[in-house]
Amino acid sequence: MNTADMQGILDYLSSLEQNNNREWFHANKPQYSEAVRSFETLVGELMGALREHDDSLPLTEPKELTFKLMRDTRFSHDKSPYNPAFRAHISSKGKLPIPVGYFLMIQPGGRSFLGGGLFADMFREATVLVRDHIAAHGGRWQQIVEDPAFTSRFTVGGTALKKVPQGYDPGHPQAEYLKNKSWYIEYPLTDAQLLDKDFLPFAVDTFVGMQPFNGFLNEALQRFQMPSR
Repeated sequence: MNTADMQGILDYLSSLEQNNNREWFHANKPQYSEAVRSFETLVGELMGALREHDDSLPLTEPKELTFKLMRDTRFSHDKSPYNPAFRAHISSKGKLPIPVGYFLMIQPGGRSFLGGGLFADMFREATVLVRDHIAAHGGRWQQIVEDPAFTSRFTVGGTALKKVPQGYDPGHPQAEYLKNKSWYIEYPLTDAQLLDKDFLPFAVDTFVGMQPFNGFLNEALQRFQMPSR
């Protein structure tokens, strides 16, 4: 994908944010379609390049890895109908949150990022599986999250409890991580970085740097079954 296409994505999302209503959205469907086409091209290029480093990734149609702009406003104070950001998740099972993979969000104004790990905190079984894995393999977890190549780019985030949950040792060396309900990392991106001609190889290199972290989590989550709807 070229710089002009990325600029088109940023311009469209900026305009949508300033005109977040259904009338404007439907009146500008051609611009939407062009921005989506460009984003799906980028996702396809990322997937192709990542498959050279991660053989768990299947060939998938890029549109199957992206998320809709439409927001669920039923339980939100913000009733604006659209989320002015393009998002995609590339993993061995597509855009499902588990197994964890490579997350891309493009939102103008320096709010874009490359992400990895478990963002979802609503799956109690997944949280327990990861906590148990950290508790049992704390030394290896610590090696991953304290490796200089990791800390130079990433900091572990996630929803967390105030105390170590019952059933886990409050004195465990990784007690702070046992408080978490989710474990993720984000690499923030400026608009200038997105528009750089070398953004694709930079993004791939950043995602590859997430692999030990993602691998540990996916090891923990092997037995997880996504709840049926």
